[in-house]
Amino acid sequence: MNTRTTCATVVLIALALFASAASAGNWPQWRGPHFNGSSAETGLPTTFSPTENVAWKATLPGVGASTPIVWGDHVFLTAQVAGSRELWALCLDRGDGSVRWRKRMGTGFTNKQGNTGASPSAITDGKTVWFYFGTGELAAFDFAGNERWQRNIDTDHGPFDLLWNYGATGLLLDGRLIIPVIHGPLDRPGGGTPGPAATGAKAARGFLLAVDPATGKDLWKQVRPTDAIHEAKQAYTTPVPFEGGGRKMVLVTGGDYVTGHDPATGKELWRSPTYNPAQDRNYRTIVSSAVADGMVLACAPRGGQRITAAAVGQASSKWTWEKREHSPDVATPLTYQDKVFVLVGTRKTILCLDPKTGDTLWEGDLGAKAVFQASPTGADGKIYCINMKGETVVLSAGDAFEVLHRVDMGGTDCRASIAVSDGQLFIRTDARLFCIGTRKTK
Repeated sequence: MNTRTTCATVVLIALALFASAASAGNWPQWRGPHFNGSSAETGLPTTFSPTENVAWKATLPGVGASTPIVWGDHVFLTAQVAGSRELWALCLDRGDGSVRWRKRMGTGFTNKQGNTGASPSAITDGKTVWFYFGTGELAAFDFAGNERWQRNIDTDHGPFDLLWNYGATGLLLDGRLIIPVIHGPLDRPGGGTPGPAATGAKAARGFLLAVDPATGKDLWKQVRPTDAIHEAKQAYTTPVPFEGGGRKMVLVTGGDYVTGHDPATGKELWRSPTYNPAQDRNYRTIVSSAVADGMVLACAPRGGQRITAAAVGQASSKWTWEKREHSPDVATPLTYQDKVFVLVGTRKTILCLDPKTGDTLWEGDLGAKAVFQASPTGADGKIYCINMKGETVVLSAGDAFEVLHRVDMGGTDCRASIAVSDGQLFIRTDARLFCIGTRKTK
């Protein structure tokens, strides 16, 4: 067995261990039980519409890019009310979509790019649910809606310094809630040199923060140095777990690099080559890390013609492979069935790549009119994609590009990824949530 195959095997085992707390059928975090947009679910609907194969639909108090988080009989969402900008943490009944409870979480924001305070997704372990908002508000509730603690990251650690406001989701891993704050001022370089040695006064302002899920107290804070300049210091990315070579890491993309950190301490263990060798000053990063076969993928921001991959943990000044291809600006790639699916939202196309080599296995035009920003979801041999106008495309995850279903679910600003759970799809379009599939009985 070669080194890469061994590493891939370790990664698969690690992801299974990471997901062990999430029993079958649940969607506990933004990218699902395996942290990569996929689920082992089967028997999912292929065809549906706003009126067909609908278990229920619920009207939400406001919009949001947060993905539905599903555990058992509970569905968790965040929403921002139009006009008043009130932020809400919501718990819906999985059986019929009715509101079990809701909590007002302050006042959000909007900007001309459409980001709101309700972009981060909730996280749950089946007992507690953590809600996070673009304002920095972070709170924990039990499943009955009783508050356990509440705090504000922006207040406690300084204002978020992002041109388009905060929009990342945290990661629950090994008893730690890991919050990324990859930001920095536009008027001067980040300072320091890339790598763990750049600390103290020379360090950039971006950091990772670990919070105790039970109490809300800080466990560690790790400054993340960068030599990125201007807007390239800023990122809207969510961390993902990785394990290989005997080390467990948290990977986060932004500031022109992917870095790997020790979950127990935050210490930087590994850093990729730069994905911005020309030091483009506007390379703010939205696409999160995608891991497959021991590799981490990084995509050039703003739809640049560059998709790269590096072997995590291996020191190198060059990427393992580099593909001169249009890359996604917002949607994070899907890792599913030993392949990586890259949704290039502005071009309305999708690529199926071999993660070992970067070779294109197939590509196709989704035939949609609007841009895709929501990340694709994979399950039951299918890929589910939704664009800004609610056009939903179901693809085969097989060896050739094949559209299985195309439907308009309605909407004008649909950014939430589709969640799957126990034979059902949860599709958010603006201020509506559809549960597609057979209605569950209590």
